Amino acid sequence: MSEFAFLFRGRDTTASPEQMQRTMEKWTVWFKQIEGQGRLREPGHPLEHAGRVIKGRERIVTDGPFAEAKDVIGGYIVIEAKDLDHAAELAQGCPIFDVGGSVEVRPIERI
Repeated sequence: MSEFAFLFRGRDTTASPEQMQRTMEKWTVWFKQIEGQGRLREPGHPLEHAGRVIKGRERIVTDGPFAEAKDVIGGYIVIEAKDLDHAAELAQGCPIFDVGGSVEVRPIERI
């Protein structure tokens, strides 16, 4: 078994409070499913909108960590799966797809 990070990209910034509540309920169900399978290794955290990006040899600091709202990493978790394909399969149930978002699945390299 290996560990994989799920990076959640995109947010629905137009949702009403009621829609946000329903979305959070879907996330809770999905997390409990992964946890119930014994796959959740780190519950991660949602990330705030603000941030800074430092780039290049000059170490230029800019606001954001994003170019477009759909590219914002809204949070992450760490799961355990047999391989990358299995991890991608586990990501299929993520509620972020309901709002047009995406899940980036990345193997964690343990050195």
